[in-house]
Amino acid sequence: MTDLAEVGRYYSEKLGAHGASALGVDWNSAESHRLRLEQMVRVLGPEPEFSLNDLGCGYGALYDHLRSLGRPCDYLGVDISAAMIEKAAALHRGQALCRFLTGDRADRAADYSVACGIFSVRLSAGDAAWRQHILRTLEAMDAGSRRGFAFNCLTKYSDAGRMRDYLHYADPGELFDYCKTRFSRDVALLHDYGLYEFTIIVRKGA
Repeated sequence: MTDLAEVGRYYSEKLGAHGASALGVDWNSAESHRLRLEQMVRVLGPEPEFSLNDLGCGYGALYDHLRSLGRPCDYLGVDISAAMIEKAAALHRGQALCRFLTGDRADRAADYSVACGIFSVRLSAGDAAWRQHILRTLEAMDAGSRRGFAFNCLTKYSDAGRMRDYLHYADPGELFDYCKTRFSRDVALLHDYGLYEFTIIVRKGA
């Protein structure tokens, strides 16, 4: 069983050190953080009203990004770090249709689900165990998403000198095949936006 509590403590410490910022959710810059969020929202369709589950929501940056795009929604943010959820709730107090939950699973189905960054930091978990954790999470995202979901992972094609032993580097082709054969015929693999990672978007019928 993967020790997600260890990962939760890791992110709580990042937040304590850097506050509600890109560094506070363990990204190296505000620009790279924004670029990742831009990939996540590519899963959305044109409908004016939708619900969204944000796994690994941190301090709620995706909710803010959606509002900046003029795409308000019925939003649920989920994070294994209680400190992150406390900060997110404080920053978004009074926002209608915006809720935050401590844990690793949403407590509802939604039109869309996204998971930005939650598969990168494995710490003491072995690669094989972490891979199974990723697949279990994708199965749950599929079951809880009516229209589609998106997620990202660090890529195994990262430069060897930049790779770290506490991070997980996934095989984009393997995960594309897994999503294509299990979840939907409409799957996109994005590996061209300048970061050492990839995003997979799964679109489903309503």
